[in-house]
Amino acid sequence: MKKVMCFGTFDLLHGGHEFYLREAGKLGEYLVVVVALDETVLAVKGHPAENDQETRIGNLQKLGIADRVIPGNRGDKLNVVEAERPDVLCFGYDQKSFTENARERLERRGLKVEIVRLKAHHPDRYKSSLLRKARN
Repeated sequence: MKKVMCFGTFDLLHGGHEFYLREAGKLGEYLVVVVALDETVLAVKGHPAENDQETRIGNLQKLGIADRVIPGNRGDKLNVVEAERPDVLCFGYDQKSFTENARERLERRGLKVEIVRLKAHHPDRYKSSLLRKARN
């Protein structure tokens, strides 16, 4: 069974997220989604998520695309990859945090993982920052 893992905040769940998850799921038979911790969102984005991590995890579970939805971890963000041992890591087109040199860092841990960066799906419409601005 080919396991795929993808990552995100998934705060304002929208069509772009659904596209990302469905495309990631096509790369294997089992999809694990890692949801950023509240403290990670604050550190990376400079503002808190509108929904706490438990709500974001629950919303993804209700969506029913992922086989498993788990929280990220504190400290070394690659620990979750080491624990889950996916065959494929999937990054979104705009994901920058923790993706730099991921392949090399994983290989140093003895993990051979295929890394795929997915294309954008209407980023002019489906982007949390745009949706947040449109509401305000």
